[in-house]
Amino acid sequence: MSEDVIHIPAATDQSVSELSELSKRGYQLLKEGKIPEAMGCFEKILQTDESNNYALVGMGDAARKRNSFRDAVAYYQRCLSHHPGNNYALFGLADCYKALNQYHKAIEIWEQYLIHDDKNITVLTRVADAYRKVRDFKHSKAVYLRVMEMENNNPYAIIGLGHLHYDFKEYRDALFYWEKMLETNKEGVDIRVLTSIGNCHRKLKTFEKGIPYFEKALQRDHHNFYALFGLADCYRGLNQQYRSLDYWNRILEQDPRNKVILTRAGDAYRNLNDYEQASDYYRRALNIEFDTYAVLGLAVMSKARGKHDEAIESLCRLIQQDPKNYRFYIEIADCCVKKGDRHKAIEFLGEFQKLGIRNNNVSEFMDRLCS
Repeated sequence: MSEDVIHIPAATDQSVSELSELSKRGYQLLKEGKIPEAMGCFEKILQTDESNNYALVGMGDAARKRNSFRDAVAYYQRCLSHHPGNNYALFGLADCYKALNQYHKAIEIWEQYLIHDDKNITVLTRVADAYRKVRDFKHSKAVYLRVMEMENNNPYAIIGLGHLHYDFKEYRDALFYWEKMLETNKEGVDIRVLTSIGNCHRKLKTFEKGIPYFEKALQRDHHNFYALFGLADCYRGLNQQYRSLDYWNRILEQDPRNKVILTRAGDAYRNLNDYEQASDYYRRALNIEFDTYAVLGLAVMSKARGKHDEAIESLCRLIQQDPKNYRFYIEIADCCVKKGDRHKAIEFLGEFQKLGIRNNNVSEFMDRLCS
């Protein structure tokens, strides 16, 4: 008996040591990206100790690295059923819910994590991001600002606040935070900060101020879509169509079947009175699939060429697709006026007003016709 009493603890100590070594080896393999080998280590541990928290978290982390988020969720939940409050399992589980776009669940788990560690900036910024994703402006801003109180120039909080205000169309506030990001890191700032600042100016219609930021982004990446689009749209806003075309066409070199860009380029050619090129671009867009703006562009050109009935016919078809778009009614009314039929123009504008939608452009046109 005495030999048995001495022998059992010795074997237990040895097995614990073996499990510990397997665990360390598994996590090292995870760091090296050798996921199947790491899982092999964790599976050996679970054969001996099915509720081992290190192995369950390790399996969850391995599944998460493979983007097998639902499998990872199962491992983290299994760990938490045996070890409630395990920070690593909570962190991994919340990240999985975030990856699965289940932001409310992610927030709930991260809030549990913060009970044990309420100063963790990484988790706090993730919570703020998740609130932003579910469009909870108040809570998102509060958590980002809490991070800023702890670390004044935290880049994740600054960028998050920029995105938050931009998402809610508060472009001046968004600009404040992204410019703050630029001030703290002028040389190595992320290219996305440059395009974000440019986009704020684009939305604020301060196009001249936005152009330099898009140009700086383009210097870093000559094919950056957002920089090319931003420059094209800024020059469009400044009514410098010939300059916008350079950038629309550079995008089309990379993506010749981009329907939106084809219609934008078509609009630019139309505004330059190059109807042949405009028609070509609009028809290329329509060959991809139906596009309202391509049909509208062709109708406006028909009107400009004096083909008013052809334009009206196209515009009436667009109204069937989108009866609340005021632009179609104005274009039809303008065609009617040019044909000398003021009464018909008033009738079409009246059809729009019967929808109960208030639009200043329609009201002003109606007032001119009725005066």
